[in-house]
Amino acid sequence: VRVAVKIVEGDKQRIQNFEGMCIARRGSGTGETFMVRKISANSVGVERIFPIYSDSIDEIVVVRRGVVRRAKLFYLRDRRGKAAKIRELRK
Repeated sequence: VRVAVKIVEGDKQRIQNFEGMCIARRGSGTGETFMVRKISANSVGVERIFPIYSDSIDEIVVVRRGVVRRAKLFYLRDRRGKAAKIRELRK
């Protein structure tokens, strides 16, 4: 997924994209959150938790869909390279 986050710096406002894999959803109603994990520079994993109904989120775009058999994908934290890939959903 690609999450466009509004960032306020002083009196300016810009949009920063955070693109990664959605590894968890939690909660219900207005307090629902989802966790996105991306591999940044130097192969460092970065995880961010976003409230779904946050005002700071401009848009959420689903880039690709995959087939998994778990609700939480925390096991991907231990995997590197091609082992961390998810089989893509066929249409």
